[in-house]
Amino acid sequence: MRLSRFVEFGRKIIGIGRNYKHHAAEMKSVVPDKPLLFLKPPTAFITEGNSIKVPKGCHELHHEVELGVIIGRKGKDISEIGAMDYVGGYTLCLDMTARDLQEEAKKNGLPWTVAKGFDTSCPVGSFLPKEQVADPHNLPLWCNVNGQVRQEGSTADMVFRIPSLISYISSYFTLEPGDVILTGTPAGVGPVQHGDIIEAGLGSLIKMSFKVQGEEKYI
Repeated sequence: MRLSRFVEFGRKIIGIGRNYKHHAAEMKSVVPDKPLLFLKPPTAFITEGNSIKVPKGCHELHHEVELGVIIGRKGKDISEIGAMDYVGGYTLCLDMTARDLQEEAKKNGLPWTVAKGFDTSCPVGSFLPKEQVADPHNLPLWCNVNGQVRQEGSTADMVFRIPSLISYISSYFTLEPGDVILTGTPAGVGPVQHGDIIEAGLGSLIKMSFKVQGEEKYI
């Protein structure tokens, strides 16, 4: 299976919460002392040409732009030293979050599953072979909504770097080819609504654009 088709065969999406200090601050949260993991199902994937759909009951949908790390080969209990050997490539991702549903879940001590894993919650860009990325820890990330800048950051600001994430995740979950790790988002997340156009980029390496589609009864 070619990694450029990761959306078709990837079995899981592993998200990392609060991996940028300024984003943790804007969410009035502390930076965790170890990676904060959550999962999205592969049905969350969408590619350009498809719309982001607001999930049922959500009145506050937020964008979060992220570097996606695509796993190239199967591994378990991977050491940090050899972790980058398991990277097959990269992509640009949006971790769409039903913020009101997430906050309600947090308040009640419940999982974030619906808020993070609903269909279309993981828009992705094209596949970028790792050989084309000299340093994944020094890449600009940006996100615009209707032409207005919302997020501008750099992967240099990640709290937990990619080798650390791969090692930690693989101590609990076997990583498989096509799996995607969402490495966290810089500050500037915010709401979108029906009809909005979200544009995002990984420097000039990848650019993508998605339209938001709301449910008729919420429009």
